[in-house]
Amino acid sequence: MPARGARKRPAPLSGIRLLVLDVDGVMTDGRLHYGRAGETHKSFHVRDGYGIKAVLAAGIAVAVISGRKSPAVVRRCKELGIRYLHQGIEDKAQVLAQLLALLDIPARRCACIGDDRPDLPLLAQAGLAVAVADAHPAARAIAHRCTRLPGGGGAVREVCDWLLASQRRSGHSGHSGRT
Repeated sequence: MPARGARKRPAPLSGIRLLVLDVDGVMTDGRLHYGRAGETHKSFHVRDGYGIKAVLAAGIAVAVISGRKSPAVVRRCKELGIRYLHQGIEDKAQVLAQLLALLDIPARRCACIGDDRPDLPLLAQAGLAVAVADAHPAARAIAHRCTRLPGGGGAVREVCDWLLASQRRSGHSGHSGRT
């Protein structure tokens, strides 16, 4: 569903070559579980993982840029085959710019999924800015599209399905040889 307030025309789904994800509130439901030793666990939706593997197989690179650090995220990214993991990042826009340069992908061919104010610089740079259904109003306002599903509840899979369906319709494999 289109979001109101998007600042520029979104990139075509079939042209996306990089999908960038936040973690808390996008890959997870945003809740933090603490015990005596600190954060104890994170919950990831299995369908999101299937979608991530499918877009990787279609030649779309996937990256994670998170403000927090978590061993659970390292493990999840490793099992999904996500090669570009950046945690503990304060300046997400700078990391995205470096990643785009490394992969030789223009920002217009990048989709970012976010949920809150720390993600606004990513969403502003992306050719396709997506906010999850339960995102903060500031993220929803800048997004080109919003998911029907919440963060941690299948929103990532929803976006992956959009990308894959668009590639099938357009006949693009998405594979550039660089992932």
